[in-house]
Amino acid sequence: MASDKYGESAARLSPEELQRYARHIVLQDVGGPGQQKLKAARVLVVGAGGLGAPVLQYLAAAGVGTLGIVDDDVVSLSNLQRQIIHDSAAVGEKKVASAAAALERINPHVRVEQHACRLDETNARALIAGYDVITDGSDNFATRYGVSDACYHEGKPLVTGAVGQFDGSITTLKPYENGADGTPNPTYRCLFPKQPPDHLLPTCAEAGVLGALTGVIGSLQALEIIKEITGVGESLVGRLLLYDARAARFETVRYRWSDKNPLTGTAG
Repeated sequence: MASDKYGESAARLSPEELQRYARHIVLQDVGGPGQQKLKAARVLVVGAGGLGAPVLQYLAAAGVGTLGIVDDDVVSLSNLQRQIIHDSAAVGEKKVASAAAALERINPHVRVEQHACRLDETNARALIAGYDVITDGSDNFATRYGVSDACYHEGKPLVTGAVGQFDGSITTLKPYENGADGTPNPTYRCLFPKQPPDHLLPTCAEAGVLGALTGVIGSLQALEIIKEITGVGESLVGRLLLYDARAARFETVRYRWSDKNPLTGTAG
């Protein structure tokens, strides 16, 4: 990323912030400039549930300056087994409000923008346009495809994650750019060409999910976002990282741009 993308020169760190982020600042690959980039960055988190909870907590702790939260749901008792940003006192409260209160306790230097709505084709592009990096932790295919399409059209990097009962996956999408060989980066529709029909797979409520699994995948999402902002390391563009909790095993599947995808290819 361009070193001035997040305006780090204007994101001055206070003495308290210098102490708070000291373990980042002493990292050679992050340092003061990287921490300033984090402070200047705006990240939109789609979903304040199992995946969104650790994403929001780690990004707030890391000092990302502005966090937007999109969620139209309220906290229920059955959420608390995995959605650890919420607590028992928040049951019945809007998730965006509960999450915002938790983030204020974690780091008062972070600004939280609440979007108590469902992201869909009518508002996706407008919401996404106001942020630098997007991450999706939604629990339905319609939102995942809608977010990925909108990120392509708005030219925003997307870190998307998903979980099943005992497995999870994560990848980064930047299809508005070309790879080192000049080939377009793949879209979400290169990886998963067609949106599955509703109710093809059982929901979390129907099939269940191991609570700590969402922490594993959500933490990986937060890490990839921090890398994207600071420019550290290699991103997951063109790589799908898979985690099998039963076997405690990670695998990586590489995927490429397809000219048949409807966004950057020839398919209509």
